[in-house]
Amino acid sequence: GPLSTRRLMDVRLGELPLWLATRDLSPQGLLGGVQKAWSRYCDKYINVRRGGAAGISMLLAGYCILSYSWNYQHIKCYRWRKYH
Repeated sequence: GPLSTRRLMDVRLGELPLWLATRDLSPQGLLGGVQKAWSRYCDKYINVRRGGAAGISMLLAGYCILSYSWNYQHIKCYRWRKYH
């Protein structure tokens, strides 16, 4: 596609000066770029519409790790008492 419509990650190193020349570097243009980046970030990480087993399994794994770390001293002492 045209250079002006490409994202930064799609631009080759040799094309970088030409790509920067097509950008709007005025304060209003920079503010618009920041707003666009923030909305993309929110859509990707915060306003996630699809759910599934991944989120629930991560929550369950986090609970197991946290529970084990809270009870580690008790488990360690029980393990030593068990065979001695």
